[in-house]
Amino acid sequence: MSISLAKKQTISLDKEAGTGLRKIRMGLGWDPVKPSGFFGKLLNSDTAVDLDASCIVVDSDQRPVDMVWFRQLTSTDGLIAHSGDNRTGDGSGDDETISVNLEALSGNIAHLVFTVNSFLGQTFEKVGNAYCRIVDDVTGKELARFNLSDQGQHTGMIMACLTRTASGWNVTAVGQRSNGRTVADLGNEAVAAVNA
Repeated sequence: MSISLAKKQTISLDKEAGTGLRKIRMGLGWDPVKPSGFFGKLLNSDTAVDLDASCIVVDSDQRPVDMVWFRQLTSTDGLIAHSGDNRTGDGSGDDETISVNLEALSGNIAHLVFTVNSFLGQTFEKVGNAYCRIVDDVTGKELARFNLSDQGQHTGMIMACLTRTASGWNVTAVGQRSNGRTVADLGNEAVAAVNA
């Protein structure tokens, strides 16, 4: 059973996995909030919400060195891969995923910051049932889950940060609101989140 993380909570992913963690998958899921009432349905027939999961790779000097997102589906070293853009949030399960080969990452990589943003500028008031989760990609075991139910006028969020330690990888649920529409808009905030 995975751990449901509270905002700012940190856990050891290797401890949760129970073995040496080699590959993980970050899953992002969401549903568009359905309009209610007669006028809500009449005035808002298109309820699709286009959220984008991204990963910012940060080195040991706290510098962003790579990004994986819907316009760059694979990291330059080929070790981080995005599943592709989901523009609606329809369906059950993860809507977008980012897979990471942790055991092959360069030793200079210290943090992986996972973000989400609304490319079309839709606010999180239109987003329901949002979550991110970390899964052991070898065993399929869900290790941690973070509820992203923080609705509001923001268009982006720093979701979670993986940090390399001497004993393996930790994950911290960040949950920091942002107003970026692409991962490039969130770079400075992502680096600040690893130092928080």
